[in-house]
Amino acid sequence: KTRNKMKIFHCKMQYWVFPAFLVMTYFCTIVQGQVAPPTRLRYNVLSHDSIQISWKAPRGKFGGYKLLVTPASGGKTNQLNLQNTATKAIIQGLMPDQNYTVQIIAYNKDKESKPAQGQFRIKDLEKRKEPKPRVKVVDKGSENKPSVPEEGLAQYSGDPRIEWHLNAFNTKEEVIEAVRNLPYKGGNTLTGLALNYIFENSFKPEAGARTGVSKIGILITDGKSQDDIIPPSRNLRESGVELFAIGVKNADEKELQEIASEPDSTHVYNVAEFDLMHTVVESLTRTVCSRVEEQDREIKASALATIGPPTELMTSEVTARSFMVNWTHAPGKVEKYRVVYYPTRGGKPEEVVVDGRVSSTVLRNLMSLTEYQIAVFAIYAHTASEGLRGTETTLSLPVASDLELYDVTEDSLRVRWNPVPGASGYLILYAPLTEGLAGDEKEMKIGETHTDIELGGLLPNTEYTVTVYAMFGEEASDPVTGQETTLPLSPPRNLRISNVGSNSARLAWDATSRRINGYRIVYNNADGTEINEVEVDPVTTFPLKGLTPVTEYTVAIFSIYDEGQSEPLTGIFTTEDVPAQQYLEIDEVTTDSFRVSWHPLSADEGQHKLMWIPVYGGRTEEVVLQEDQDSYVIDGLEPGTEYEVSLLALLDDGSESEVVTAVGTTLFRTGIRNLVVDDETTSSLRVAWDISDSSVQQFRVTYLTAQGDPAEEVLGTIMVPGSQNTLLLKNLLSETEYKVTVTPIYDDGEGVSVSAPGKTLPPSGPQNLRVSEEWYNRLRITWDPPSAPVKGYRIVYKPVSVAGPTLETFVGANINTIVITNLLSGMDYNVKIFASQAAGFSDALTGVVKTLFLGVTDLQADAVQTTSLCAHWKVQRHATAYRVVLESRQDTQKQESTLGGGTNRHCFYGLQPDSEYKISVYTKLQEMEGPSVSVTGKTQSLPTQPPTFPPTIPPAKEVCKAAKADLVFMVDGSWSIGDENFNKIINFLYSTVGALGKIGADGTQVAMVQFTDDPRTEFKLNSYKTKETLLDAIKRISYKGGNTKTGKAIKHVRDSLFTAESGTRRGIPKVIVVITDGRSQDDVNKISREMQSDGYSIFAVGVADADYSELVSIGSKPSARHVFFVDDFDAFKKIEDELITFVCETASATCPLVHKDGVDLAGFKMMEMFGLVEKEFSSVEGVSMEPGTFNVYPCYQLHKDALVSQPTKYLHPDGLPSDYTISILFRILPDTPEEPFALWEILNKNSDPLVGVILDNGGKTLTYFNYDYSGDFQTVTFEGPEIRKIFYGSFHKLHIVVSKTLAKVVIDCKHVGEKAINASSNITLDGVEVLGRMVRSRGPNGNSAPFQLQMFDIVCSTSWANKDKCCELPALRDEEACPELPHGCSCSEINKAALGPAGPPGGPGLRGPKGQRGDPGLKGPDGPRGETGPPGPQGPPGPQGPSGLSIQGMPGMPGEKGEKGETGLPGPQGVPGSIGSPGRDGSPGQRGFPGKDGSSGPPGPPGPIGDLQSQAMVRAVARQVCEQLIQSHMARYTAILNQIPSHSSSVRTIQGPPGEPGRPGSPGTPGEQGPPGAPGFPGNAGVPGSPGERGPSGESRPGSPGPPGSPGPRGPPGHLGVPGPQGPSGQPGYCDPSSCSAYGVGGKWALSKSYCLSTIMAGGASESRPVLSRKQSSNCSLPFKLSRGLSCEVQIM
Repeated sequence: KTRNKMKIFHCKMQYWVFPAFLVMTYFCTIVQGQVAPPTRLRYNVLSHDSIQISWKAPRGKFGGYKLLVTPASGGKTNQLNLQNTATKAIIQGLMPDQNYTVQIIAYNKDKESKPAQGQFRIKDLEKRKEPKPRVKVVDKGSENKPSVPEEGLAQYSGDPRIEWHLNAFNTKEEVIEAVRNLPYKGGNTLTGLALNYIFENSFKPEAGARTGVSKIGILITDGKSQDDIIPPSRNLRESGVELFAIGVKNADEKELQEIASEPDSTHVYNVAEFDLMHTVVESLTRTVCSRVEEQDREIKASALATIGPPTELMTSEVTARSFMVNWTHAPGKVEKYRVVYYPTRGGKPEEVVVDGRVSSTVLRNLMSLTEYQIAVFAIYAHTASEGLRGTETTLSLPVASDLELYDVTEDSLRVRWNPVPGASGYLILYAPLTEGLAGDEKEMKIGETHTDIELGGLLPNTEYTVTVYAMFGEEASDPVTGQETTLPLSPPRNLRISNVGSNSARLAWDATSRRINGYRIVYNNADGTEINEVEVDPVTTFPLKGLTPVTEYTVAIFSIYDEGQSEPLTGIFTTEDVPAQQYLEIDEVTTDSFRVSWHPLSADEGQHKLMWIPVYGGRTEEVVLQEDQDSYVIDGLEPGTEYEVSLLALLDDGSESEVVTAVGTTLFRTGIRNLVVDDETTSSLRVAWDISDSSVQQFRVTYLTAQGDPAEEVLGTIMVPGSQNTLLLKNLLSETEYKVTVTPIYDDGEGVSVSAPGKTLPPSGPQNLRVSEEWYNRLRITWDPPSAPVKGYRIVYKPVSVAGPTLETFVGANINTIVITNLLSGMDYNVKIFASQAAGFSDALTGVVKTLFLGVTDLQADAVQTTSLCAHWKVQRHATAYRVVLESRQDTQKQESTLGGGTNRHCFYGLQPDSEYKISVYTKLQEMEGPSVSVTGKTQSLPTQPPTFPPTIPPAKEVCKAAKADLVFMVDGSWSIGDENFNKIINFLYSTVGALGKIGADGTQVAMVQFTDDPRTEFKLNSYKTKETLLDAIKRISYKGGNTKTGKAIKHVRDSLFTAESGTRRGIPKVIVVITDGRSQDDVNKISREMQSDGYSIFAVGVADADYSELVSIGSKPSARHVFFVDDFDAFKKIEDELITFVCETASATCPLVHKDGVDLAGFKMMEMFGLVEKEFSSVEGVSMEPGTFNVYPCYQLHKDALVSQPTKYLHPDGLPSDYTISILFRILPDTPEEPFALWEILNKNSDPLVGVILDNGGKTLTYFNYDYSGDFQTVTFEGPEIRKIFYGSFHKLHIVVSKTLAKVVIDCKHVGEKAINASSNITLDGVEVLGRMVRSRGPNGNSAPFQLQMFDIVCSTSWANKDKCCELPALRDEEACPELPHGCSCSEINKAALGPAGPPGGPGLRGPKGQRGDPGLKGPDGPRGETGPPGPQGPPGPQGPSGLSIQGMPGMPGEKGEKGETGLPGPQGVPGSIGSPGRDGSPGQRGFPGKDGSSGPPGPPGPIGDLQSQAMVRAVARQVCEQLIQSHMARYTAILNQIPSHSSSVRTIQGPPGEPGRPGSPGTPGEQGPPGAPGFPGNAGVPGSPGERGPSGESRPGSPGPPGSPGPRGPPGHLGVPGPQGPSGQPGYCDPSSCSAYGVGGKWALSKSYCLSTIMAGGASESRPVLSRKQSSNCSLPFKLSRGLSCEVQIM
């Protein structure tokens, strides 16, 4: 850093300058290993016999100083050793006239620096201190003359250092020279330490300070302090020192303000670089000199007042940690007393400041048994007295008492003592006293609540000393000590000796400790010739073996611990004489051997003899054994034979002992191990085993089914050689469990058999279904055959997405591919393939296959005119022709044309205007026709005659001149309006819009929507900028016509018109005017509630048949202001003025109307204006969405420095009202800074705050500010416990109510406080509104604090805080009083039934009165108009009204399905045709494509003659069931039925026999046209329910439907419908409904989407099964016995 040049001020003052420097790296020039010497040796006379010596510390590392003072005339040299931190020392007892030599030497270990030397004499130094003649001091003769200023300077970093004291220099030149030579120090920035150092050392008489002179301190620093600066700077200021602070570069301005005296504007200076410090010199000089003059006047005035130190210092109530200090008051007006105290032996000074009226204080937290220096200073207004000093010594700390050591064990003991009051804990030291272990001391620290503890891990049989200290913080009391010896290791106890024999005995004992690792057992005989020793685990019993008979033994047992072994437990016993053998044991038995073992024999017994013989006769064998042998293996025995074994002892005298006998049996021969049955297949099992005996000649393998029946016959027996150990069993049943037995065969017989179970696998199915050769009506499927043999395959297929039959066919075992024909085009089919195996059908191989789609693509309607309509499409590449059908949706009339395959467009002419048509295109490939592809189109309406308008532009009304809104008119253009009335609506709109003031972006913007089935935007908000062009556009609006779908139109307005692209402006009221003459045919409640909640103001105007309750739902609240109703279109004039007034008032209000908590209020939804809503927050930088107080409420986290803002002109274009309520729901976060920030504030264009709310997280206060009506800035601050709660980190709801006289704060719906304010002035609109801006921020790009915001509204009322219930806060939510949570669902919504499809349009009728809800059918009395109820089930259709205008009526609601009507009477039966001759043999041909319907011909020639009985049965079934089955569905599925294959599609070419029973032959070529046949099946049933009463004639418009009632009782069966046209003849099926009567409910079956079809070929080669569907899943099998032993089964599922 550069050196700081300092200006010397010629004022009467004394001041200190202490610059701070940051740490810098420098290189020492001292040679490594040497110690640099101290420099700048100085002297300062303190008294006539004492002097202070100071020096500058050397650079580099050193350990301390040696100070040598020697009289120049000779004498003893005095040496003083100092620490390396010392830079001064005081020498006392000197002679004033004596010369002295001084040496100061720095040393480091054994190295010393060169000495810094000097000489002095006290008298010479005193003369130098006397002022020169030109320097005057203050006295009686020179009171008004300024004295020379004194300057001192201290430099600081990690530790402060005084460069020179106040009295070091006498001239300005000396000071300037010293500044120039000021060396750089380097280090950390500890400003607080430097300030405290100056306070204690600089402004003192011994440092040159003078009484009655101004004291000035100037701090120069370039960084933020690393320690606390507030207490030391306050001490300096209170002691009368005026502080100035100069900051450079990175200095903290706030910290400089804390240090400096007030005001900051004159005492704080901050520059960007050191080179710019000269810019503050002039201002600093002027301020310092002016303050010195002011202080001089104050000092002179205070000199007249009486000041002085306190007197009579006394201490009392002395304890180990505190004592009381008393004094007598000082004279004069004392403001405070400052008591400073510190240990005499050295330590940091502490202080206590008390009020000037107090004369005592208690000094606490002192060290015990320590002498303290005490000084009491009297603090006056402008000065402080000298200190009243004294000393006091604290008492020693109390010690623990009644120390007791108890509960001593081998490795632990307990310690307890009496508790010591005031102790913060205890320290326990314990150590063994045994020599060599005394250094193993341990310590334990415990809390003050414990006075009884256990010391563990001690050594056994060891004396311990235990010392207890009472701890007081870091201090310890005197110790109390006790001694105790642990117990020795405990030996085992209760020795028990049992089972004593001739050479053995058993020992048992009790363990005494869980810490025992084992035992050492020593036993010896009486004469000591036999000594044995063994170590065992921690058991409590042990056998002794190998003892001598009839001998006395001594036993000793030692417990072994980790620490060593215990004393022994001893005992004595004597062994017995040798007994006779008592037992034999036989084990390790095989087929030809076993082992014999016995009790060990003693040496006296000598040899012994073992004998054995078969029990059932045989030769005896024996063997003589040695005396030490206790077992013998006897081999060479017969398998499966029982032997008697005897043992006796041969004694030395030649006699024998008693015989001991045992019996053993050898094992039978098995020859087999590890029998396994595995490698299962569907028809085989593999048997394997291990051969354990090589003498096996053969194995016999038998197997039988494992049914658990012991009498089950053996299915097979197989003999295999003795060398073979595996066998494959074949030709088994699938999925069957078998028991396999293997028996070894020897030369002399059989061995033992071994059995094991096994199970064959279930039948395996085909795999890997593949599709190829796809065409429009056929495809090929291929599969892989299963591994197991099959008899054939069954293929089942059925369409996926339409109802149709399940068809099937069979193929042989050698076939794995088949072509399926007669399929529908573009249809998915489910295919299943079953393998027929010996055990039945396998699991199915399933898959979905699809035919090619025979149809056109990209079909569209175009060239739409009033009487013509065209369609174009993309041609199908294989098409040979197209059939194009046009069908009217109004009268179902059709037109049809057939076109060539290359045609891609066709037009129809002569159509009705404004009518909807359906165009269907069928693609044909030769005789095959694909499904239709359809499109709808609507012809144009006839042009509407334009209305007439006044010739001039109407003037604006007074109430509308200030209107500024985005206004949308929604006009009902449905059929019920008509051309004439629509012109009246246009005239009404012309007058209403003409009353508005300015049109365009600076005034009101107007848009127009006409709605019917689909809303049509006539023009957008930003389409017209002048009233003239807007009114001209209204004139040109044409009538649309259609149905009334108001809800869809409102949604269209929200999504398409109130957008930025359409011209919507932020902060501008959004107003909608809806004009309708009838009830909407869709839901308007939901979208209306959403729009109102989003702040839209909706006016609803109903005419004639409009539903008032629906208007109330659409309009905003209150309804009296937003809902209008007129009887006819001529009555618009009655409401015109009032509607214009209300609309313009809404558009010109300072506060727009917003929807909040179910009501409409004037105010501002600030969250939406800042973009903090779900649809917009992602585009706001620095904002994320989090869960709020409830999961259904989102909140938005404003991250650090997000600085979310919006221009004021968009949020409050007309400013703020005079009275309003700020409502904010927010949460302070853990990382929200402690500094103050504005929750919300409005700034002007210069970024100066105008109004806002400030939170101080550090001071826990809330402040509201604004400018009052006179332009003065005013603030009100609130604090206290309730305010502090909002800083605790939870969500809180804040209301700030601002009126002309008060600012009131309500937190969580609880009144906290209020303060008076003046009426506020309005804001400017050229600035911005900001969230979270830090108060310290300057300019437009400041910082902002992080916090969470859930709700922010400004309500233009002072009563909102009293009405709010804080329903968003879980702790305050009252479910009964609060509205339902958003996005929740209620039971009524869940149970609400979905609406069915619309019924046919009803005839127009009169608008009937609205009745009360009740059972339908009976007409109730007229009731008052009620609120719209929830939709219910549709009632029966109303009566047909008289003919009216040709206007389409409103579609009726779907009716509830009634009971099935009675079956209509069947038509007369046609004459049966004669029986035809049998058809020729041969393979049947495929079915041809269906032709167009023609008139019915006579019955065709019959098929081959079958069994007469079966033929008659088929006819009966067809007449009784199939007619009813197909009756309602025949027309729908004609195409499907005609394309069903009538024979197997198998590729097999096996020809069936002629005339298969009960089956018609394959159709031949169509016969000639015959005369009309019998009447066809009855048509579809009519609409159920009886018709209502016919109403009187009325106008030809649909009435407003009343609320749906609950379902009424079932009506009587409907009349039979008109018979439909004759359908094509279906193929005869077979089924008997009477067989299902036991399975159905009352014999009634819902046979829908079904038909009968069956084809059976002789020998079971092909079979088709019809499926009759039923709503439930019940099954019914209908068996029929046919000829030739064939059977047919019909399943109803």
